[in-house]
Amino acid sequence: MTCFYSKEFSVKAFTDVENAFIQEFMPISDGDAVKVYLYGLFLCKNTQYDQSLSDIAKTLSLSEQDVITYFKYWEEFGIVSVISTDPLSVQYLPVKNSGNNKPRKYKVEKYSEFTKGLQPLFVSRMISTSEYTEYFNIMETYGIKPEAMLMIIKYCVDKKGGDIGQKYIAKVTKDFGNRGIVTVEKVEKELSSYLYKTAELERILKALSLKRSPDIEDLNLYKKWTSDLNFESDNIIFAASKIKKGGMEKLDAFLMELYSTKSFSKQEISEYINRKQSVYDLAIKINKALSIYVDVLDTVIDTYTNKWISYGFTDETLLYVASHCFKTGKNTLQDMNELIENLRNRGFIDLTSVSDHFESLKKTDEFISGLLSVAGVSRRPTPWDRENVSMWMSWNFSQEMIMEAARLSAGKSSPIAYMNGILSNWKNNGVFTLSGIEKPAELTNVSSQEAYNREYERRRRLAVSRAQRNTDTAMELEGFPSVYERIFSIEKDLAFAEISNNSELLSNLENEKKLLIESANSLLKTVNLTLEDLSPKYACEKCKDTGYVGTHRCDCL
Repeated sequence: MTCFYSKEFSVKAFTDVENAFIQEFMPISDGDAVKVYLYGLFLCKNTQYDQSLSDIAKTLSLSEQDVITYFKYWEEFGIVSVISTDPLSVQYLPVKNSGNNKPRKYKVEKYSEFTKGLQPLFVSRMISTSEYTEYFNIMETYGIKPEAMLMIIKYCVDKKGGDIGQKYIAKVTKDFGNRGIVTVEKVEKELSSYLYKTAELERILKALSLKRSPDIEDLNLYKKWTSDLNFESDNIIFAASKIKKGGMEKLDAFLMELYSTKSFSKQEISEYINRKQSVYDLAIKINKALSIYVDVLDTVIDTYTNKWISYGFTDETLLYVASHCFKTGKNTLQDMNELIENLRNRGFIDLTSVSDHFESLKKTDEFISGLLSVAGVSRRPTPWDRENVSMWMSWNFSQEMIMEAARLSAGKSSPIAYMNGILSNWKNNGVFTLSGIEKPAELTNVSSQEAYNREYERRRRLAVSRAQRNTDTAMELEGFPSVYERIFSIEKDLAFAEISNNSELLSNLENEKKLLIESANSLLKTVNLTLEDLSPKYACEKCKDTGYVGTHRCDCL
């Protein structure tokens, strides 16, 4: 059997820490080092928390190298053993039984000059033994020379005052160590460059209305902005002056934003700010046009609006597209994005081309509506219908020929699939005009035929009109539209399954269709309708009020 604690149990449990660690090691060690030791101890006790080095670093808000450095620090005391660093594997040893359970020893003469020079830097407080030990540990860990360490500490004191805390000094000295600035020469060069950077940073802080002196975090940000992002100092100050609220973190985010849009000069920054406001206003208008509300517009702008603008769509065009989406029931940002991507892929960018395209779609849908009506299908046009019509026209069939195929398909169980079969047969036999279709014997009385056609057209209109009213009523029922849409889309799947002779799929689809019909009728029952009421009920069910069955005259003619 296997037994283990759940994470919920572990959260409410305890992790024991030996008193020897608290008494001998914790007082003289860096806070982050203690944090790493305790978290590792927690992982030893709770093995269900299987965490990698990156997971540990992220949890403790440290770098991966810091985690490894602190574990090696404890290894020197003999209370852990670092088995490997990739992947990280650490064995915890008993503190009280450790063969080397004393703090790290240092040669007095090695740090005698450092010790003499350190205290005079602090006129308002005394250096404690634990603080001396922490500085010794940092110099040992990072290889910082004592003279260089004093220079860094003096810089910190000059910036922050004589009562500066050891935590800040430790942070700065570790930063120098991590960057390999460990000798007097390197520290002197770094600090001399800081003189210029500090003056520039003071101007930046002033532009942000911050009344404080620059610190090491500010200097690192300044280096990032100038070296990594290539912003000039004057332009950084100009950008800072445009920030109404917030500190260096907000300025950093703003500069990253400017960098992503390649806005570096004052003119480019000004144009971006003006454009950003207009984009913000546009996003609001688009949301209103779609009749939706979004709490945080920044995400919408980053995900959609900026991208659409980068494609070349104007504000007017985007609002026109949003209005179209609302009218067609596709009123979500994701729906609009799909339409925008489709328009772009087809080369419709400017307002005129987009408008013409929508008008073309409207005419196509009107034709399809008539097509469906003639075929005896009572529903709105779907993307599948548009694909079919597009394909049939690519076969060089006119709308007149397609409409004739619809008339011949009326009354079939799957009219659209039947239409496809008729048109495919015509195509293979080279029949592309009405005159090429085998027709029944002509009526002798032409005027009578016209009268018959008008009467049949009236009957069909009446039947279709009743079915449409019933359909509109049904569409108001909650859940019905999706069921109804699937009932008709499944016909396409059934046709393909039948063509491919996939009996298993065909059986599954037929069962699904049966359940869909039962569900639809259950909903329709609440308004005294059935599925049959949504389809036209013709005076002659044999010919569906067309006067013909296939290519032969109906008995009712």
